[in-house]
Amino acid sequence: MNNKNFQTEEITNHIVNWLKDYAITAKVQGYVIGISGGIDSAVTSTLCAMTGLPLVCVEMPIHQEASQVNRGKEHIAFLKRKFTNVQSIEADLTQTFDTLQTTLPTTTDQALLNLTLANTRARLRMLTLYYFAGIHRSLVAGTGNKVEDFGVGFFTKYGDGGVDVSPIADLMKSEVRLIGEYLEIPVSIIKAKPTDGLFGDDRSDEDQLGASYDELEIAMIAHENGATVEEFTGRTREVFEIYNKLNRINQHKIKPIPVCKIPKNLKHR
Repeated sequence: MNNKNFQTEEITNHIVNWLKDYAITAKVQGYVIGISGGIDSAVTSTLCAMTGLPLVCVEMPIHQEASQVNRGKEHIAFLKRKFTNVQSIEADLTQTFDTLQTTLPTTTDQALLNLTLANTRARLRMLTLYYFAGIHRSLVAGTGNKVEDFGVGFFTKYGDGGVDVSPIADLMKSEVRLIGEYLEIPVSIIKAKPTDGLFGDDRSDEDQLGASYDELEIAMIAHENGATVEEFTGRTREVFEIYNKLNRINQHKIKPIPVCKIPKNLKHR
């Protein structure tokens, strides 16, 4: 992506001030955020820490890949070296997840079961974040970027999509990386392949989506500019078709919850 006009410092300060003003207006103490070991949560948590308000970083492993856990711990150590307003908590949800899994009925459709259990992991984490937000009188900060939240809908409804604020949801993944570099986020996190960490293995977001974020950004911009699939060939066309399909089938996540409006003549006589 061409980010030569991206004003990294100014955008960083804008988000930090927005976060601080929002929390003060909402009359809360600060923010709670889940730390995954990925760049989105690393950048968002650093921006929250820069507000000077209390920040609670929560690790929530569920049969987690060791590399993801290690990067999360590395980032929390990074935050604590730089900021005095950061505290961390580990809530190991593995046993909770296992208990829930044995309690619920199963299905012979293994692929569907695996996806449902992955979403269940995300929803357990959402519940946990709101627990800590409640006892700390804080808000839950979301970590979704623009491609995930408004392009392909790559998040779990009422899981990682269940948040109070979305500080980086107007930033492409490449822009999040630029801010990460500016904030001097650990290189191991910036270079790590993006993963949602919901399957207990090392599969990447690209493995699941069928395209990289850099490719999807190009497709998203083209889609927003009204491009049609006939304008592309080869890999670019393939990615554009992937983007269009995911954008279409995930509108139920991307759009606000629909409300059934009752005609006035049926409510008032």
